[in-house]
Amino acid sequence: MSTKKAITENVLDRLKIKSLNEMQEAAISAAAINNNILLLSATGSGKTLAFLLPLIKLLDPANTKTQAIIIVPSRELALQIESVFKSMGTNLKVTCCYGGHLRETEENNLKQPPALLIGTPGRLADHIRRGNITTASITTLILDEFDKSLELGFLDEMSFIIGALPAIQKRILTSATQAVEIPGFIGMNDSVTLNFLTDKDEDTGLTIKTLLSDGKDKLETLFRLLCMLGNKSTIIFCNHRESVERTSKFLKEKDIINEFYHGALEQQERDAALSKFRNGTANVLVTTDLASRGLDIAHIRYIIHYHLPGSEDIFTHRNGRTARMDASGTAILILSPEEKLPAYINPDTEQIILPESTTLPDKPQWSTLFIAAGKKDKVNKIDIVGFLSNKGKLKKKISV
Repeated sequence: MSTKKAITENVLDRLKIKSLNEMQEAAISAAAINNNILLLSATGSGKTLAFLLPLIKLLDPANTKTQAIIIVPSRELALQIESVFKSMGTNLKVTCCYGGHLRETEENNLKQPPALLIGTPGRLADHIRRGNITTASITTLILDEFDKSLELGFLDEMSFIIGALPAIQKRILTSATQAVEIPGFIGMNDSVTLNFLTDKDEDTGLTIKTLLSDGKDKLETLFRLLCMLGNKSTIIFCNHRESVERTSKFLKEKDIINEFYHGALEQQERDAALSKFRNGTANVLVTTDLASRGLDIAHIRYIIHYHLPGSEDIFTHRNGRTARMDASGTAILILSPEEKLPAYINPDTEQIILPESTTLPDKPQWSTLFIAAGKKDKVNKIDIVGFLSNKGKLKKKISV
């Protein structure tokens, strides 16, 4: 068995993955013989492993300098990739750089150069300008969801960062959108495109349905819909932050437990909302399109388009939160009397008829406590467990 094949098998064992999918196999093979690769694949198809597995084969443990950089459009995506990389058990240092927390913390981590650097364009550009990152040793560049970075207005920062990387030998770009022009400054000359996108919703296990609202304000219709769906994991997409908070507040007043999530929240608030949604403290997440990219949340059953998406691409990315990796899911569009079904959706799509009576969904079975204390406060996990045990008068021994 070759060393590189053994590395892959060891990583898959650690991640408890039995085998790679067709897209991941193709990406690994292409990366072995090509320097510039464009990987197009749907959200939730496993693109992170598709570029991390070739990457770890390129990283030299004996090299004490930074060898690779991954640029992403959001801090959530940066943290997700960092988590997967650490789970691969390479023992190589990785540093994550993003806005929303102290730059000084990152500066301390960068004093000992990481083998892999992951970050958002704005924060990475700031570190480069301050001389915190030695760019001359970086030979691999990965742009994950690069089209989203362009949409969010990071073009100047990305141009600056890539212009500061003189030794790039391999480039891997990923996207879940096909019709995006690659800027010349990225240097994708003689690139190979791996296109695993499909236009057929039925191939993804996704079911699309519509729901007509009685009036322009769809809140009451949304409430009745959630009552019908029950306590299944559901994401509700709105087009504006104000609408997200208004919708979340209305549902809470109706006794529907939910969390809301958008870009204006502090990082701690965003992390808390996603944590509660992931662990089932809340089965409903109300959000902007910020949640349509890069979030790894398993077992989402319903996607509700409270507001119609601005484009077919946005519709696709929203729906990518469900029906992932051979799972099934349902996307529901709520239409007011003035709204028409977008042209890219089959006009014969099934229409939902709501029942006359409503029954509130079952409440989540547990709550989440957030404790803002840690090692710096001389508080550890044992202290917290001991405190809760004492308060709850729990016995140390468990009888069977």
